[in-house]
Amino acid sequence: MTLTIGIVAGEASGDRLGAGLMGALSSRIDGVRFVGVGGEAMRSAGLESLAGMDALAVNGFTEPLIKLPGLTRLLFDLRRRLLAERPAAFIGVDFNVFNLMLEGQLKRSGVPTVHYVSPSVYAWRRGRVRRIGRSADLLLALFPFEPAFYDGTGLKTAFVGHPLADAIGLDDGGEAFRRAARSDLGIGEEAQVIALLPGSRSGEIKQHLDLFLAAAVLLAERLNSTAFLIPCVRPDFVPLIERAAKAQSELDIRICQGDARRALTACDGAIVKSGTGTLEAMLLRRPMVVAYRLGHLSYALARLLVRTEFVALPNLLAGRELVPERLQGEATPEKLADALQIQLDKAALLTETQQAFSMLHLELRRDANERAADAVMELLGDASHPT
Repeated sequence: MTLTIGIVAGEASGDRLGAGLMGALSSRIDGVRFVGVGGEAMRSAGLESLAGMDALAVNGFTEPLIKLPGLTRLLFDLRRRLLAERPAAFIGVDFNVFNLMLEGQLKRSGVPTVHYVSPSVYAWRRGRVRRIGRSADLLLALFPFEPAFYDGTGLKTAFVGHPLADAIGLDDGGEAFRRAARSDLGIGEEAQVIALLPGSRSGEIKQHLDLFLAAAVLLAERLNSTAFLIPCVRPDFVPLIERAAKAQSELDIRICQGDARRALTACDGAIVKSGTGTLEAMLLRRPMVVAYRLGHLSYALARLLVRTEFVALPNLLAGRELVPERLQGEATPEKLADALQIQLDKAALLTETQQAFSMLHLELRRDANERAADAVMELLGDASHPT
């Protein structure tokens, strides 16, 4: 009998996490079958797709409300179809509100449930920890400070580390890799290269791209021979980025299709939208300034709810400001350009920051896919050996 596992990811970062965990489980369970929702990486790892991941794409606080009817229909449809598959377990990869609701419904129907990636309970709505415990049997945490928030809830938690810290070698941000990335992109070694990471969703790109390009104009005036790299995960977003780039025709802008790794490896510094991109820049030891903008209503709600000093992952991990953050009204072209230039100009500050980045890299480098698979196998118990 084939063992079936349900799994749902709602965005690109979750797609990568889900694919890594699927690969590790496939090496342990002969003939395991995965059904659910994911992107290209999860489909390549063997996912039988029940819906397109684009149907789950939302951003901010107000967009989920606008898309609520469609998301609700999808939630109940996935519950029905997953239960029909009689899964041995269900894994919700990030995409917290949707997946926790789905996990709760499946758990009440007797399906063991896993939530992969802790919601940001350290930042806002800490009362959610008990609701998460009611929805999931197991929580897989990426960061070492997260399991403590679930003490006393009865929820089993496992700190597994972050797969990016495993995928990026300790020397991958070094000079040899930088030269190779630049050669691949046709950029000379003497150029100052700045990566611009406005986000991977259309809403994020619209909020941040023009802002980042305006900061790029200021940096180009101050730095010699400057090239700007903009990663684009999804090919259908290329025209959106190209239109914005053409409005700044005086800049040398290269669009790098695919993930951000090549652009960050080639660059001297980066302007990064808060999120996973800040972690990748940290693991490659790149100086950065972190920015984030929301719509006015979403930001007003966030100010009422958020209870954390920092939003950038390097700062959260270090417990102090390693990289400058410029949020909402503070996210102006001038302040972004100034903050990045200070880091590029001060060698001592850069060295200290990169040393701190290295320590954090080691802390997160735990063979996350394998540790996550170990925890899921323990939850499955005898069910992981179908007869």
